[in-house]
Amino acid sequence: MSDAVTETESTLDVARLAAWMEQTGLPDAGGPIEIGLLSGGTQNEIYEIRHGDHRSVLRIPPKAAPADRDKGILREWRIIEALDGSEVPHTKAVAVCTDPSVLGRTFYLMGFVDGWSPMQQRQHWPEPFDSDLSARADLAYQLAEGIALLGNVDWKARGLEDLGRPDGFHERQVARWTGFFERIKARELDGMETATAWLREHRPLDFVPGVMHGDYQFANVMFHHGAPARMSAIVDWEMGTVGDPKLDLAWMLQGWPEDTSAPEASTSGYVDLRYMPSAEQLADHYSKVSGRQVDDLDYYLVLAKWKLAIVLEQGFQRAGDDIKLQSFGAIVPELMRSAAELAESSGYKG
Repeated sequence: MSDAVTETESTLDVARLAAWMEQTGLPDAGGPIEIGLLSGGTQNEIYEIRHGDHRSVLRIPPKAAPADRDKGILREWRIIEALDGSEVPHTKAVAVCTDPSVLGRTFYLMGFVDGWSPMQQRQHWPEPFDSDLSARADLAYQLAEGIALLGNVDWKARGLEDLGRPDGFHERQVARWTGFFERIKARELDGMETATAWLREHRPLDFVPGVMHGDYQFANVMFHHGAPARMSAIVDWEMGTVGDPKLDLAWMLQGWPEDTSAPEASTSGYVDLRYMPSAEQLADHYSKVSGRQVDDLDYYLVLAKWKLAIVLEQGFQRAGDDIKLQSFGAIVPELMRSAAELAESSGYKG
């Protein structure tokens, strides 16, 4: 094994990583290894690993992260490994390590995706999607299709029986997040009582359980370069579970503009949604691909808005000097009022 390595913005023990890769039998692991930091945060650090002609991505909790993040890493690994051979766009599962003597934390390697993320575009789609509006629309249809395919994965056959508890899923959602809000509560949110009562009274009569991403949106997918639009991978599986997949659809659509031809559709979120298909068109496409009816979508949209408001409220309460988290202070009440307004206007009876 060669000791020649290049370490770029990395705090990893490259020698230990190289030895583990060679022991694991990864291709070209005995040669020089180059490491570059792709992103870092409180949840995970992500590195690009080059060894010979091979490129992979290493995902590991930062050293200061709570111990249970190691369990979260294994959860992510189980999901991408289970997706192997499925139609769901995903990164290849390469190898996992639970031995803390290697890098100090549980980590895994996944295949490198040669594509682009909408988060990198700063509200301008890469060509041809910026100028070709029909090609741009297909990005949204691909987004809806990805989550439709995920929800149809045979999770029992792929060894994910214990990933979540689909029985009582909706009862637990309301109980869990109302309890969470009470623990962090520092202000009243207009509309919360209305939306919470409506959710309790209008739970779906039944649903078909499936694998959920948990935070499904443009921020957590990647696309192949060039047209036609083709999703290359769904990424960031921290919230993955087995539950009701239609909540993923609603999470994706909860902030979708009512009129995608309006100028504000370009600035209402972190990507330009002008001239995208309508939420109704995307829900219809999801239904056709997944085989799931979407007549009860209002319930899931209320749940998504309500839940997201509570999640963001925690960020706001912990904002300190963080300008982004401070901005949640105004967003949260708008989301909760939107949830309550939809609940009061919806014709869905449950």
